[in-house]
Amino acid sequence: MARPLRILILLVILALVAGMTAGERLWVRSWSRPLAVAVYPVAMDAASADYVARLGAEDFREIADYIAAEAQRWQQAGVPAPRIGLKAPIREAPPMAQGRGVLDAVVFSLRLRWYAFRHTPFWDSLGTVRLFVLYHDIEGSAALPHSLGLQKGLLGVVHVFASDAQRAQNNVVITHELLHTLGAKDKYGAGGLPIHPAGYAEPYADPLLPQTRAEIMGGRVPITESRAEIPDSLADTLIGYATAAEIGWSRP
Repeated sequence: MARPLRILILLVILALVAGMTAGERLWVRSWSRPLAVAVYPVAMDAASADYVARLGAEDFREIADYIAAEAQRWQQAGVPAPRIGLKAPIREAPPMAQGRGVLDAVVFSLRLRWYAFRHTPFWDSLGTVRLFVLYHDIEGSAALPHSLGLQKGLLGVVHVFASDAQRAQNNVVITHELLHTLGAKDKYGAGGLPIHPAGYAEPYADPLLPQTRAEIMGGRVPITESRAEIPDSLADTLIGYATAAEIGWSRP
């Protein structure tokens, strides 16, 4: 095959992939149908395998209820309740992000999309957010790797603890990364401190501190100017005005 023809075919394929990716994002962010989320659990060690085997769809129902309640609070009457499905566990872990450069991010994104293509059904996944939730033994993991959510491909890699006691906080992390795939941006800065005003649940409270809840993308409850606490559950968080706009919500 002549080189120009091969290049043309490659360019056509890339254009189709780019068009499909953009179309998926627009479709999902239109909120014209129930948000579809597929959770693929991955046991990262032998100690976590039993926990993963016991997971049920009810373990993630709180996330769907939370998004539905926040949509109602933002007067998004036409937003249907999300559908979160638990899929069969995957044995192979997804690729991990390496480095912080632009090229590193591009390579990681391509590797993750190839991983998703190999481990999830292609046609059934169109328009669906796919979250690979990696469960770690709480006894052997002092700190978890950084979780992330990508708009391109509607993919997320979420690191959580394999513990019933951590389920509520796990759902906070999962929801945070889910919202990343829908266009929401982080709203915290150095040291994990939420940025005012967008990273505060009540940015115009008087007194401003301490806050009683966390903005979901701010990540923590601001207590003082130099201290913020991890929320215990989704009940201790809300979707703030900036995040609502980023995911396609706005007040009528």
